[in-house]
Amino acid sequence: MDHSSHSGMSVSAKPSSSCKGSGLDCANAATPFLDKEGKLLLVWTGGGVVSFAKSDDLGKTFISPIVIAEHGKSLDAGSDARPQIVSDSNGNIFLTYAFFKDSNWNAQINTSRSSDGGATFSVPTSLIEGGSSQRFPSVLIGSNNSIFMTWVDKRLVSAAKQGGEKRLGGSIAYSFSNDGGSTFWIERIANENSCECCRIGAALSSAGEPAVIYRAIFPGGIRDHATQIISPKGAGPIQRVSDDQWRTDACPHHGPTIAISETGKMHVAWFTQGERRSGVFYANSGNQGRSYSKPMRVGADGANVSRPYLLALGRNIFLVWKEFNGSVSSVYMKRSQDDGGTWSVPSTIFETSGYSDHPLLISQQGKVYLSWLTRMNGYQLIEIGKNNE
Repeated sequence: MDHSSHSGMSVSAKPSSSCKGSGLDCANAATPFLDKEGKLLLVWTGGGVVSFAKSDDLGKTFISPIVIAEHGKSLDAGSDARPQIVSDSNGNIFLTYAFFKDSNWNAQINTSRSSDGGATFSVPTSLIEGGSSQRFPSVLIGSNNSIFMTWVDKRLVSAAKQGGEKRLGGSIAYSFSNDGGSTFWIERIANENSCECCRIGAALSSAGEPAVIYRAIFPGGIRDHATQIISPKGAGPIQRVSDDQWRTDACPHHGPTIAISETGKMHVAWFTQGERRSGVFYANSGNQGRSYSKPMRVGADGANVSRPYLLALGRNIFLVWKEFNGSVSSVYMKRSQDDGGTWSVPSTIFETSGYSDHPLLISQQGKVYLSWLTRMNGYQLIEIGKNNE
């Protein structure tokens, strides 16, 4: 496989009429990162292929697309699975994705690196040697260029099965890298009992500590959400976000989101179909997750609301989500300028018919952008706000 770039080649984000290829026009998920120079780095999955490209004009055109890996139908491209990408202050790029090793949904997380600004990438290698199953990687990069990675790990489930014991779900595992992702520390388990098929939300505090939110499995088979603060010393206590009482053994494929403001307040949003509440909800915590505010419904009551995503910039909190009315998918936004105390009236940012990915938020130099991959309208990167406006 050629991991080198094709210099001078430029592709548009506009979709084609048919979607049988692996280009951005046929992608099912695209994940952005703005590097130190303000260039957009994008990794996407489509047609069983993981691809990367860079844009000098905030997503209008993409230069030199590169095929990172080809896995065909074994690529993990489910509704909550997506590739991840970060770049450090030296211009090094790190990306990761997962693919299935067998027909039992046992997956492997691969990582790949570029030390030349995305011109070439290393051949993808497994994060875990001889691992049972790892899925849904989530990656953060610190101001000191350290990489934090967390994922859903099934080694404890696999061990229990080999011992004749039935064990549901998975575990939340994590690791750190201090050399740009070349090597990772021995992985550790943050929570032994989690949902096995929901993405993990992760964010850095102003002190540089990662915090994660995920769908945990509480006693009695309750799949409600929990947060934890994680440092290189280890994982902090498991803090329950809300008591939704969602008792299920099914796979929601609908992970949560977290953002941390400059005051250290943790802002979270999630989807549930519990006995006590059903829908998408938001809450925050001013004491590092020991207690959370009363959950606030996101979106109109009775609307088909999904895929919330949060971003904090100073004390400005941005919350986006999707609503589907049967024919059109819309991305809505609410904003708080007082650290989650009060919120603006929801506004529609963009809408599309046909397939669309989850809405994501990224920021750089005080500006916040919506990243949204759509089949009909192409890839969208839309500035939706600034820190002090």
